[in-house]
Amino acid sequence: MIIRPHLHWFRMLLAWRGSVLPQLLPRLALIFCISIVALAAHDHLLPVSLNLNTTAPFSLVGIALAVFLGFRNNASYDRWWEARKLWGQLLNESRSLTREALTLPNRELPQQDVDEFLALLSALPHALRHQLRGSDPREDLAARLPAALFERVIASRYKPATLMLCLGEWVQREARAGALDPLAVLAFDRNLNGLSDVIGGCERIASTPLPFAYSVMIHRTVYFFCASLPFGLVDSIGIFTPVFAVFVAYTFMAHEAIAAQLEEPFGTDDNDLALNTMSAVIEDAMRDLRGEPPLAPPRPRAETYQLD
Repeated sequence: MIIRPHLHWFRMLLAWRGSVLPQLLPRLALIFCISIVALAAHDHLLPVSLNLNTTAPFSLVGIALAVFLGFRNNASYDRWWEARKLWGQLLNESRSLTREALTLPNRELPQQDVDEFLALLSALPHALRHQLRGSDPREDLAARLPAALFERVIASRYKPATLMLCLGEWVQREARAGALDPLAVLAFDRNLNGLSDVIGGCERIASTPLPFAYSVMIHRTVYFFCASLPFGLVDSIGIFTPVFAVFVAYTFMAHEAIAAQLEEPFGTDDNDLALNTMSAVIEDAMRDLRGEPPLAPPRPRAETYQLD
């Protein structure tokens, strides 16, 4: 995801990085060529045109296409926003568990025990990010976990769930040693269940895309409409047909491309969630509660942007 500040309205018109225009340029070039063919055929070869003022199919297809694209964009944005809320909940639960590990024990725990719990907790967002993106978590986990725990976690198929199991075992061990009373155990268990909800919710979004047949139907309709539009415009606007046809095509194709990016919020496209930054922020929040210096990289300055 591209992280950048809000731009001035004029600079927004010229924004390139983070927009879907670069990937649409070949398709828009094709629509421009079709518009030239339509213009040439109308003026020099055959009077081929479909007047939009008198042809109902263009109006009907355009309205229906706008409705379907709006529905698909809403469905994709709902997935993106739910994923963002889940990662916000991950931050809240991590802060709560850190606070509980530091304050709820009825006797002072050995520093090694506290470090083990917080190491497991700080590794969790990184393990979840790598699982959702299908990337290798070895480097991030090795930097945060003791050797024995690292070997156990890296050998599992679902590494966030294994980290959750290790956190639960830590609570059980401290409860048996008398460091945690039953009410403290319940508090830990409530937040651990919240982490399980976050992991399950993210896995559900990642493993259940929008129905493929629905996406194909919209994709075909968009390209059929955009390819035939120049033949409907040429009678009424003549030489300006390529300009308006490309602009209308950009509107419909951009909506479809944005929806395709938002549909998979955990990827690495420009408009996907900034999971690298979110993982660093969660770890930094935990370190702040312990009074430790931050590890997260600084935010980009107002005139810069960065890829996550």
